Amino acid sequence: MSTQLEQDFETKENGDRSQGQTLPRPAGAPPLREVLAQAKGAEETPSRRRGPRPIVLGAIAVAVLTLGGLAFRTWWYGRSHVSSDDAQVEGHIVPVLPKVTGYVAQVRVEENQAVREGDLLVVLDDRDLRAQLAQAQADLAVAQAAVGGSRRPGQAQAQLAAARAGVLQAEAGDWKAQKDLDRYRALEGQGVIGRQQLESFEAAARTAQAQLQASRDQTIGAAAGVRSAEAKVASALAARDQAALQLSYTRITAPSSGVVSKKTVEVGQLVQAGQPLFSIVPLSDVWVVANLKETQLARVSTGARVDVEVDTYPGRRFSGRVESLSPATGARFSLLPPDNATGNFTKVVQRVPVRIRLDGPADPAHPLRPGMSAKVVIVT
Repeated sequence: MSTQLEQDFETKENGDRSQGQTLPRPAGAPPLREVLAQAKGAEETPSRRRGPRPIVLGAIAVAVLTLGGLAFRTWWYGRSHVSSDDAQVEGHIVPVLPKVTGYVAQVRVEENQAVREGDLLVVLDDRDLRAQLAQAQADLAVAQAAVGGSRRPGQAQAQLAAARAGVLQAEAGDWKAQKDLDRYRALEGQGVIGRQQLESFEAAARTAQAQLQASRDQTIGAAAGVRSAEAKVASALAARDQAALQLSYTRITAPSSGVVSKKTVEVGQLVQAGQPLFSIVPLSDVWVVANLKETQLARVSTGARVDVEVDTYPGRRFSGRVESLSPATGARFSLLPPDNATGNFTKVVQRVPVRIRLDGPADPAHPLRPGMSAKVVIVT
């Protein structure tokens, strides 16, 4: 700009000089060329001073050092920590099932109600089972009457006692017959009695011996009868206990402490044995399952310390330990496991479930429920 102004001034000055004209100049004023030179220097000075200022250079240096420090910290942190946000809280889901078929008489719980182990939850109509128990008790009494007891012998024991008495009587008769036969043989040898009389005594001895054997057989049969009666008692006792057990199943109690969920039973409903009525979730026994990439498992071992943060409670950290590692990847347990023996194979990083057991008792102020999303950091 100053160059153009200077050229215009020179052109004007040369034109005036050629025409014999001179521009008037105030007294003490510097020549116009010096003024133009000073103006030109003033325009060139800012352009010479342009460049990186110390403040800007310092800010850039601080930014570079900060980014470098963050990068080093991230690299160093990654050497001893493994993290994943593919994690969730897991727990037991205990089903409550009836063991007998019957109509529901009472339902004593509501959805999301806390219960304790052993609390009565559902009562079934038990009149039919009570009748079966009474019949079983009557059959047991009949069987016990046949066997008897220590104070009053039963029918089978009486028969056994009679058979044993018959054996004693037969033994006495056999002994007498044998003695008589021996005496009459001696008399027959002396010629006192005839041969016909001796044969009659021999027949009597054989008859007594046969009666003894029959009495012994009756004793064996009576003893078998006693054992059969005792077996009937045992069978009747088992039937009575089975009927009592079936009757006890009409009162459905809580198998564990927890919170009732998915209640599907109402009064008057006919329920079948094994039909799900509701579930109980014990909130005091939960753990975390983190699905780590297979490339992260090299330094993960059982017992490693873990920090867990659940999405429900931001900023609240739970401590735990690695309890176990799954023996296979999650894809292997899927409904359709992948088959890599195909022509269109694409390598995909697999994930392995890692079970984490939380330290200490459950926190009542921050209860963990199965299915909650979590983020874990494992110190390797």
